[in-house]
Amino acid sequence: MRSDTIHISSTGEGISEALTQAEKVSAYISLDKKDAIHLRLFTEEMMGLMRALTGENEADFWIEAHNGRCELHLKVLTLMDAEKRKGLISVSSSGKNSAAKGFMGKIKDVFEKAFEHMDAQYSGAAGLGVIHPAAAPGEPMGGVPAVWSLSSYRDFVKRDDDCEKWDELEKSVVAKLADEVKVFINGSNVEMVIEKTFER
Repeated sequence: MRSDTIHISSTGEGISEALTQAEKVSAYISLDKKDAIHLRLFTEEMMGLMRALTGENEADFWIEAHNGRCELHLKVLTLMDAEKRKGLISVSSSGKNSAAKGFMGKIKDVFEKAFEHMDAQYSGAAGLGVIHPAAAPGEPMGGVPAVWSLSSYRDFVKRDDDCEKWDELEKSVVAKLADEVKVFINGSNVEMVIEKTFER
């Protein structure tokens, strides 16, 4: 099954509806209390990411579920060009984007870097792990698609032997509970997918 698609804005519109949608999906697929809480936590983290992104953005949120496997999708479309986004970041007190700490901060960095490079081929950034060429889910949106994944990032942190980054992974609810997290990058569209299979 696929849930209804909820439209989200960076000003908060649609966020409560997205959380309600997660609860409805939990009931529909008969998740127990613990798993239902995990599904809601994933949704809350996605909504927090949406609020943390620089500038005005809109997104679609939905959940797909089949035989205990759930995928939470947050497909974000920026409403500004790369230069305007850079301008907003440059006038902040630190001269750079804020709150890049923790695992979700790294995901936010992937989004921000993707938006900064949305008019050119996205080549990734140091410290964000491996970004592979890949087909984005759904119909092609133009540009050169790529994907960042939690599993690749975890391998990257192990190889780099970075205790601080490993500690961030260990402390993250999403990194610990999700089976996989992927960020698909294609032009001005960036889609985050959290994958989790719940025991039935």
